Parts: sequence; C-alpha cells; structure tokens
Amino acid sequence: MLPVKVSIDKAIYLVHTVDITTTGARLGALQTQLLPGMIIGLQRGTQKAKFRIKWIRQVGPKELHAGVESIEPTNNFWGVDLADREHEAAKDFQALMTLLSDGPKPVKKSC
Repeated sequence: MLPVKVSIDKAIYLVHTVDITTTGARLGALQTQLLPGMIIGLQRGTQKAKFRIKWIRQVGPKELHAGVESIEPTNNFWGVDLADREHEAAKDFQALMTLLSDGPKPVKKSC
C-alpha cells in the first residue's frame, strides 16, 4: 500500500494504492464521486502524472475503489521496481495457461 495524492478539479484527496502496475493501479480510500473516463492527477512524492479512471467499485458505505490507467509515460512513478514482479506474474500466467490447455490426462491403471 502506497500513499498517493489525487487531484480532481483543484481538490486534493489523500488515498492509497491497493495494487500497482507499471501502467496503472487500483486506488482505495476514495470518498468522492468519480466517473469512468475522468482524467485525474496523481502525485507520489515529487512525481506527478495524469491517469484515466477505467472502473469504479463501491466497497463500503463511503468508500470507493477505482482502477486507473496512466495516460502519460512515466519513469518509475511508484518508486518501486516492478520488473521482477511482472516477470514472475507472466511466468505464473504462462504456467497456468499450459496446464489448462493440456486438458485432463488419462489415468494409467497399474495391475
């Protein structure tokens, strides 16, 4: 979880990330009305970038989660090296797809 400042129409909100990738994130602790397609500003430390709201989900009476996608190229916006995590996730996904595509194997009975 990383703290992030969100700028929406000159208002600033303090939220946090739930998940992050090199191109986007899921934000939590949002308590303001958002719409898919909105452009918002995010600030993490001294890094600032524009993001587009992709989806919104109500997770509590007064809390939203939102999926955001970067619309500007940023170099290590989150301040975290994600290369190893994404490489491992890609390997896990490939292994799962291999297992699923092989289908069920016949069971050999021993006598």
